[in-house]
Amino acid sequence: QVQPVESGGGLVQTGGSLRLLCSDSGRIFNLSVVAWFRQAPGKEREFVAGLSWNGENTYYEDSVKGRFIISRDNTKGTVYLQMNSLKPEDTAVYLCAVDVHSYMIASTARQQYDYWGQGTQVTVSS
Repeated sequence: QVQPVESGGGLVQTGGSLRLLCSDSGRIFNLSVVAWFRQAPGKEREFVAGLSWNGENTYYEDSVKGRFIISRDNTKGTVYLQMNSLKPEDTAVYLCAVDVHSYMIASTARQQYDYWGQGTQVTVSS
């Protein structure tokens, strides 16, 4: 069973930083692709970033490239999303997703992911 849990969201001013965490205690999590998605009110859920089981392959949505960094520590069963230079348009609920059928390639399609966390709110004030 995979049950990812997000933490680290909050309120920050434009230009500030936050670090999100996605944690799971199971072995399957450590062997799977993990991604972050976000969903703003009235908008579709969109891919933000993803990485392979070993962290060697990373993928980013264009608007966050150069500002966000995804990484993982499998000894802690945790995937991180470091978010820098935050903008008001980054405001959304951020969700962690796990694709247990993939080791290396992170799909941008939400249908590919098998397990989801409850989400954590990120609000960027202008």
